[in-house]
Amino acid sequence: MTTDEVTLREPDRRTVVATIGAAGLAAALTACGGGKSSAGDGDDGGEGGDAGGVLAKTSDIPVGGGKIFKDAEVVVTQPAKGEFKAFSSLCTHKGCPVTSVEGGTVNCPCHGSKYDIADGSVRGGPAPKPLPAVAITVTGGSIKRA
Repeated sequence: MTTDEVTLREPDRRTVVATIGAAGLAAALTACGGGKSSAGDGDDGGEGGDAGGVLAKTSDIPVGGGKIFKDAEVVVTQPAKGEFKAFSSLCTHKGCPVTSVEGGTVNCPCHGSKYDIADGSVRGGPAPKPLPAVAITVTGGSIKRA
């Protein structure tokens, strides 16, 4: 072999598996925005969200609307005055985070799924099932995860 020749080697099995795994992870994170929303609407401003932690004050949740707590992956709604509900903020279609609560629905921007603010049921789009309910308690003007 001369110095002008280049020796090409087949990649070993570990290299192939690692490359495929990294590409798959990158594709999964990119598909739905990496699981985090960049929308400012519903930013939880660093408030709690762990079990028993305060998510919000009841006065923060508008009647007929809601607020998204992206770090806690929860959306809290108030379908009627004094009635508070909480659901996962991840769309049941592809796992994208929902980004708005308007017109009586929780809305996913990825493929247009819409969920009812009262019970999380599907009101439109490709979502195959309702948003899962999240247990909360409302005490003294505070909304906490149960």
